[in-house]
Amino acid sequence: MPEAHDSVPAFVEAIARSAVDAALAVHRALGPGLLESTYETCLAHELETRGHSIARQVGLPVVYDTVKLEIGYRVDLLIDDAVIIEVKAVETVTPLHEAQLLTYLRLSNRRLGLLINFHVPLLKNGIKRMVL
Repeated sequence: MPEAHDSVPAFVEAIARSAVDAALAVHRALGPGLLESTYETCLAHELETRGHSIARQVGLPVVYDTVKLEIGYRVDLLIDDAVIIEVKAVETVTPLHEAQLLTYLRLSNRRLGLLINFHVPLLKNGIKRMVL
């Protein structure tokens, strides 16, 4: 999927940069090997200390033929009501994980998401930026 940087508003790009910096700080402090929920909680805290508004485990309904279905889809982190972060702590990120983030972007009408896998020795290798 192409990364259309110019089609994403500058303030959304700034939020994403801040999120990556925060994730790097968390990974530097904790390293790989912990549970996803630990990284999610610590990343939310780090982002809040940087002045961001964070919503955790945001429910995403599916609307089909005017019927709103509360099926249980949940965004890990929504930053400043603009950027989605899907937190992983897995051996390998798969196309299914990427499809999950793209689905969350589509269902939430957001443009930019970060798939961050903390289970890597070097975090820059665990970050995938996705744009709709």
